[in-house]
Amino acid sequence: MIGSSARRLLRASCISLLAALPASQLWAGTTGKITGTIVDRVGDPVAHATVGIVGRAFQAEAGEDGSYVILNVPSGTYELRVTGAGYETVRIQEVVVSADLTTWQHVQLGAAGAIEEVIVVAERPPVDLFLTSSQSNISADVIKSLPVQDLDDIVNLQAGVVDGHFRGGRLGEVQYQVDGVSVNNLYDNSSVLRLDRSLLQEVQVISGTFDAEYGQAMSGVVNAVLKEGTPDFQWSGEVLAGGFLYGDNRIIESTFRPGDVQSYQGTLSGPVPIPDTVFFLSGRYYSLDEYVYGTRTFVPSDSVSLEHGTRFPTGDGAEVPLGFAREKSGLVKLTNTSIPNTKASYQAIVNDIAGQSLDFGSRDFRFRNNPDGLSEQTTFSISHGLDVTYSFSRLMYLDLSVRQNYFDYQDYVYEDVFDPRYDAARNPLIDPVTGDVLTGVEFTRFRQRTDDRVYKATLTSLVTSKHHVKIGGEFHRPEVQFGTPGGHLRLVIESGRQIVDRVVDDSPEFPLVRTYYPHLGAAFVQDQIEWADLMVRAGLRLDYFNARATIPSDLANPANAITGAPESTPRETTIKAPLSPRLGVAYPILDRGSVHFAYGHFNQFPAVGDIFNNADYAVLTTLQAGVIPAVLGNPDVKPEKTVQYEMGYRHVFSRDFGGDVTVFYKDIRDLLGVEYISTYNDAQYVRLTNVDFGNVFGFTVALDHRRIGPAEVAIDYTWLRAVGNASDPEETLNRTEAGEDARPRRIPFSWDQRHTFNLVLGLSDPGNYSFSTIVKAASGQPYTPIIEQAFGLDQLANSARRPSGMLVDLRAEKEIRGLGSRLSVFGRVFNLFDARFFNGFVFESSGSPFYSRNPVADRVTLADPTRYFGPRRIELGISFGSGGS
Repeated sequence: MIGSSARRLLRASCISLLAALPASQLWAGTTGKITGTIVDRVGDPVAHATVGIVGRAFQAEAGEDGSYVILNVPSGTYELRVTGAGYETVRIQEVVVSADLTTWQHVQLGAAGAIEEVIVVAERPPVDLFLTSSQSNISADVIKSLPVQDLDDIVNLQAGVVDGHFRGGRLGEVQYQVDGVSVNNLYDNSSVLRLDRSLLQEVQVISGTFDAEYGQAMSGVVNAVLKEGTPDFQWSGEVLAGGFLYGDNRIIESTFRPGDVQSYQGTLSGPVPIPDTVFFLSGRYYSLDEYVYGTRTFVPSDSVSLEHGTRFPTGDGAEVPLGFAREKSGLVKLTNTSIPNTKASYQAIVNDIAGQSLDFGSRDFRFRNNPDGLSEQTTFSISHGLDVTYSFSRLMYLDLSVRQNYFDYQDYVYEDVFDPRYDAARNPLIDPVTGDVLTGVEFTRFRQRTDDRVYKATLTSLVTSKHHVKIGGEFHRPEVQFGTPGGHLRLVIESGRQIVDRVVDDSPEFPLVRTYYPHLGAAFVQDQIEWADLMVRAGLRLDYFNARATIPSDLANPANAITGAPESTPRETTIKAPLSPRLGVAYPILDRGSVHFAYGHFNQFPAVGDIFNNADYAVLTTLQAGVIPAVLGNPDVKPEKTVQYEMGYRHVFSRDFGGDVTVFYKDIRDLLGVEYISTYNDAQYVRLTNVDFGNVFGFTVALDHRRIGPAEVAIDYTWLRAVGNASDPEETLNRTEAGEDARPRRIPFSWDQRHTFNLVLGLSDPGNYSFSTIVKAASGQPYTPIIEQAFGLDQLANSARRPSGMLVDLRAEKEIRGLGSRLSVFGRVFNLFDARFFNGFVFESSGSPFYSRNPVADRVTLADPTRYFGPRRIELGISFGSGGS
């Protein structure tokens, strides 16, 4: 073996031996692939050379042409060892493997001599010339260095993503996965989990077209790869505390409370007393008290007479946050490789959250003198299951997954509908001058529970080193519940006295919690062919949806309430099975540049919470002439559909600097909207159906400058235009009730943010310090202005723009050396310059969040600080772990 000084010399002199090409797309999930060719100094192939990952059981032998491939490699950073009879041994350090990607690693071997080992460092170009669509892979090291806390923070940093909207699509059009398996809640198609950054090994965000393996999504895919156990014991932790620091421009007075934000997190990993088994364990407790406080002047049962001006408050006068969160979360993961050719793992991710939301437009701030009258939200969710990978050979393997995604959300003041405190408090009593809620409680009662069993199987085969085929399928058996738990609360007059009445019997007028059992499934095939100058990816997906429900056979007499009309009978909903073709091509046209094109059809079944909500047509048993205002669900709707096109150019300017320009177009059809249906007696009712539409056109420009010395920078800019008939499925009904023209139109969606700019700047010296800042700037989103409120002279919907805004977040960390273990102190600042506005509420009369042209009518809103963006938040903490600096 050579000495350390000789190694440093050889490392510098042998970099030229390595031709490290970029990574190209592979498959969804948690693993990638390493491939390349091994040649001698004159370029001839070295047959039968061995390539292995140091410390891991991954190895391959080069063929007669010198090519090799290592399949199914977990995402991470590795060291390769390359040996060949009669040749020197080469070690290649810092080889990065990402989920779903192929890492190309070409090696040149010299003849055996006095030097036993040659060490080189892998270099990855800043952009991937073989990607066929837009995607980002963010590693754990990058996540750790940024001022972000959870998965959503990371996703919203990506080009084309605006507050959960991917390239202009509606919310709920994104597939969230953990280790390659869906964790979406079918009630609203959101994720059932909140994932802390400490759990993430890698995050893959696809904002453009995506492979046939992904379904139940029209706009994008987020795949979170979780950390695994280690063969040796490792531990780490993090503690932070902070609070909100207000600028002089805030309309509320408050002091800095350093304990308003607290977080305690720890991880432990290592072997267990079972052969070839390792574990990973992580837990976190997070506490947040929001920046707006109230005073407990009143309690809900106090006596107040507005007519006589008498008030008898009995509150204790304590300051109480009007929004808070108490979150306990954790992950346990066991991985076993004792069975030959098999890897099995069990994991469970848990969220347990209690709190009160602080959202503008709710009644939160108006309860500032009676905070105990607000409802509290609780969420318990768990995603757990077994994943097994069996390798038939080094060129073929099978993935099997069985998961349970459980989500339980509840919102009420008191759990028991018969709680006597409801009777003592009654409904909220509002001061007509200030708008404050003086006594009473919210009558909100809602529960949503989803228990989804997910089964997924995929078979990956490497037909040749350049040709991959993957086939698979998945099936969901969900049980979805939502509605009013226990009973409805209402006020009635009895013996001249107002009392609280409970309606506890399920009926069309007062539905309680109801349960639905739809089935979803899919089968897909994905093919990838890699040539030296061309990448082709083609796939086909067959989706399956069975609502397992009924609808009336005659919509003109849906509840048989019209005498003499033809009878309506229950009719089974039809099974929906759309086909979705996908195609992507990447073609290098220069040594450092390539063009890419992608096209695909993407079908998504609407959220269960929409199509089943109020879907019991028994509510129409009293149909009379006129319009029934409630929107009825429709479990027989077709899937919503988007056709996406994407074309772009990528260029590597230097080993550290690259760029990407991509143009995209989305044609959106069959979105949920409403239709009016006339009955035999000239009544009308409204139900959901596939009538809305839209389209999105835009482009992104991204520049990535890898580290030069201590500095690195990434910049992206997105311009898009998202227009359509309606931003919300019930918008047409709202327009009709307001006396507006309800005919189809093409206007900007409410999230149509034309200009979005993201800058990520980092300065670091590994093992010493790091600094990063995120700058987000955006143009204003649309709103509908009012010219003269008194006469209702409104302009065209979404015809005006909110002001532009900018946010700056930063993080700084300093490591402390010489203590025998890793220890560092860090600080984070969110909204550094205390911006009060960032695409939030504006007054329709002024287009500004700061003033109204109708100050008397808007006096309550003008006094509400929650209409502004949250204030500056400062956090300080320490992180620690095993291993010295």
